[in-house]
Amino acid sequence: MKFRNYIVSAGLGLALAATSCKKVLDVTPEYALDGSQIFTSLTDYEYSLTGTYSLLRQIGYYGNGATVTGAWSALPDMMADDLVQTNEDFGNFGRLTNYTFTPTDNSLSTAWTAAYSVITQANITLRGIDQYQSANAQKVNRIKGQALALRAMVHFDLLRYWGSDFERNSTGLGVPYVTEVNAFAKPARLSVKETYDRVFADLTTAETLLANVDISINSASSKANIDLNAVRALLARVYLYSKNYGQAEAYATQVITAIPLATAANFANIWKDGSQAEVIFALVYSNVSEGNPNTNVHTASLNRNGYRPTVNFTNLFADKTADVRYSAFVASRSTGSGAAIITDPASTITRKIVNKYIGKGTSADNVVNWKVLRTGEMYLIRAEARAMQQGKEVMALADLNSLRAARISNYTAVNLSGQALMDAILTERRKELFAEGHRWFDLKRTTRTITRTDNTGAFAGLQSALASTSKVWMFPVPQGEIDANPNIRNQQSAGW
Repeated sequence: MKFRNYIVSAGLGLALAATSCKKVLDVTPEYALDGSQIFTSLTDYEYSLTGTYSLLRQIGYYGNGATVTGAWSALPDMMADDLVQTNEDFGNFGRLTNYTFTPTDNSLSTAWTAAYSVITQANITLRGIDQYQSANAQKVNRIKGQALALRAMVHFDLLRYWGSDFERNSTGLGVPYVTEVNAFAKPARLSVKETYDRVFADLTTAETLLANVDISINSASSKANIDLNAVRALLARVYLYSKNYGQAEAYATQVITAIPLATAANFANIWKDGSQAEVIFALVYSNVSEGNPNTNVHTASLNRNGYRPTVNFTNLFADKTADVRYSAFVASRSTGSGAAIITDPASTITRKIVNKYIGKGTSADNVVNWKVLRTGEMYLIRAEARAMQQGKEVMALADLNSLRAARISNYTAVNLSGQALMDAILTERRKELFAEGHRWFDLKRTTRTITRTDNTGAFAGLQSALASTSKVWMFPVPQGEIDANPNIRNQQSAGW
């Protein structure tokens, strides 16, 4: 196949120009910087949508590089309290994990740029597609619905780092919401409320469109695209953050009904890509050159353990043998090339690694799909949402016990209420979603302090606590964006 360059613009002042999908798209003609040319067939739009998904794998978004880590894969756990930097790490991410980064930090600008490049590609996919609606309504629905969902998901991901808070009607600073292809646009930051308004508008429109499509988007063996279930899962997630608990519960319920939890016997296979059980949406990785998520945590082929599970995290598992998650998530491994990866919780090897992303099957190359959405999260969303609603504690407890029963052999149901129930749900969330890119955001949205008591070795000087009032929770807008975009110049995050 002959690949053609796709020259697009970012729509923000920071150099988000020249996003390229050379490896994915075969479109003619080449597109000029001003984006004046429009696709001439729905096949072109299909290719563009594929390019949008491909950009999620780039370094800075989910993908890892030598000096930049995946902002929405490894980083949220590296910056929190479930992973700790070791003396095997090269120190490239210490500014982030020790909270000493500044607006000029390359990791921040790369994440910002990566996110808006996905958004730009989604907007290219959306531009002009309605001209085909009358003749090919269901096909247009399928393409347009996915592009809208991707645009909403990425803007929400930006809000998770750069938003001042997560209150639904907050007038605090959100993020620029880009909906057009314009190389010279310099949008200002919206408020948190306005950002939510547009995220929900895109997702609810996507939900309507994806309910009426021409062909199935995913299959039983592949969950590589956003379908109706994935949109509803995203809505459940965003509604939980915005504290609309009734809607979070309703959408999580729809997904749980459609996609049940994996059996305990099959759970470990999810992380080896041997099973699609309870996977709702996963980003596909197929080779080592794609910047696979979490290589900066444990590089399996080199046996380099940059960030290990904290003792505080591993101690959350009261019975490491009975809980199928422990051996799926954590392993023991001696130093040295070719050392065996031991999943037996009884191992006396004290060097612990993240086992979740070692590789497909028996491979140890970190080439494994990134699970963006799965049913385990939906149970925890519904449990938390129910616990926060009057008269629904019993149902919340049932969700907690159901999830635990699916993960822990011979589990005995507990009877909790009030704050004890909420604490248990949040602890279960920490265990279930370990190293899946949630911990930092969960701490931020519940305004909790980070406390680190497991800072040993060469990096014992890591900051041991982070107050809920710290400016660090709201990332600074990259300095390059501030310099290039006059409309955002006076909207730098507080304290930066």
